[in-house]
Amino acid sequence: MSTTTSTPAPAHPTSLASSLVRATGWGYYPVAAIARLPFAMVVVGVLTYVTTVTGSVALGGLASGAVGVGVVLAGPFVGGLVDRHGQRRVVPVVGLLNAVAVAVVPLVVHADATRPLVVAVAFLAGATVPQVAPLSRTRLVTIVGARVVPEKRVSTFAHVMSYESAIDETAFVIGPVLVGVLAAMVAPWLPLAVAATLSLTAVVAFALHPTAAVRAVGHATEERAPLREIVRARVLVVVGGAFAVGLFFGTTLTSLTAFMGEQGRGDEAGLAYGAMGLTSAVLALGVALLPRAFVPRWRWVVFGTVIVVSSALYATLAAGASPILALLLMGLGVGPVLVTVLSMASARSPQGRAATTMTLTTAALSLAQAVASAVTGQVAEAQGAGPAMVLPLVSAVLLVVLGLANVALERRATPAAA
Repeated sequence: MSTTTSTPAPAHPTSLASSLVRATGWGYYPVAAIARLPFAMVVVGVLTYVTTVTGSVALGGLASGAVGVGVVLAGPFVGGLVDRHGQRRVVPVVGLLNAVAVAVVPLVVHADATRPLVVAVAFLAGATVPQVAPLSRTRLVTIVGARVVPEKRVSTFAHVMSYESAIDETAFVIGPVLVGVLAAMVAPWLPLAVAATLSLTAVVAFALHPTAAVRAVGHATEERAPLREIVRARVLVVVGGAFAVGLFFGTTLTSLTAFMGEQGRGDEAGLAYGAMGLTSAVLALGVALLPRAFVPRWRWVVFGTVIVVSSALYATLAAGASPILALLLMGLGVGPVLVTVLSMASARSPQGRAATTMTLTTAALSLAQAVASAVTGQVAEAQGAGPAMVLPLVSAVLLVVLGLANVALERRATPAAA
C-alpha cells in the first residue's frame, strides 16, 4: 500500500479510545463545521456581490477567480507553516487577516474602484481564507493513529474521509444558500460581512480547540519526506483530479449565475447551486457504505461518468427552464468523486507531508475554480449563458480521463509492488 500519513504513538495504551468521538470530544465537530463556512462563502459571495453591484458577470468572474488564485498561492505556504509550527500558531493569524481582507471587498467595489484594484483586493481575500477542511482532515487522521485502538483504525479512517467530505459538501450547500438568501433578502454585502465575522470567531475557535495540540506530539522529532516525493505521478494524478473537480465547480457556478441573471434572478444563483450540493452531500456520506470490492479507482471513473451525463443535460437547458433537476443529478456524481479524490490524496501523502499534500490538493481545486470562473464569466458576457453552460461538460470529461489515467498508474504499480 502507498505511504500514509505518519502519526505519533500514544503515550500509554490506556489512553486509547474505542471511537474517534471519544478521542476528540463532541464539541470539536460543530466548531470545525462552522469554521468551513468562510471558505465556502467567499468565492460565491464575491462573485454574487461584484456581479450584482457592477452588472458585469465578467468582472464578477475575474474577482471570484482572483479569490481562487489567492487560495492557491497561499495554500501550500500555509500548509508548510502548519507542518512546521502547528495549527494553533498559524491558523488564528490567518483567520484575523482574512476578516480584514473580506471586509474591504465591498468597500472597494462600492467606491467604484478600478478593475485592477477590485481584483487585487479579491486576491487578498482568497490568500488569507482559512483552509479549515484540509487542516481538519490532517488533524483527525493524526488522532486516529494516536488515540484510537488499533483494531478500529482502518474503519475509522474510512469514516473520517467520508465524514469530512460530506461536511465539505454540506458547507458547499450552506455557503451558497446563505449567500443567496442574505443577498436576495437583505443586501449583497451581507454574506461577505458574515464570512468575515466567522473568520474572527469560528476559525479562531477551531485553531484553539484542544485537538489542535495532538499534531505537536512528537512533531519535533518526526521525519519528513523530501518535497520531491509530492511531485510523483501517483500524487499528481490525484491533484489533477481535484483540479478537474474545481473546473467543474467554477464553470457550473459562473454559468449558472449567468443563466439565472438572464432571467433577472442572478442573486438567486446561490440557492440553485445548493441543489447540487444537497445530493452531493448525501452521496458523500454514503461512500463509506459502498462495498470494498468497488475500489476507489473505479469509483472515480463511474461517478465521473455520472457527472458527464448530467452535465450534458445541463448544457442543453433552454432559456427560462429550471436547472434544478440537472444540478441534483450532477451532485450524485460530485460527492463520491470528491470523497474518493481527497481520500486518495490523504493515503498517498508522503511521510510528514500530510498538511502540505492536502492543502496542495485543495489549492488545485481552488485554482481550477478560479480559472474556470474567470473564463466562464468572459464567455457568458461575450456569447451568453448557453455557450458557458457547455463548459461543465468539458471539465467532467477531463475528470473521467484523469480517472482512467489513475487506473493505468495503479495497474502499473501493482506488479512492481508484488
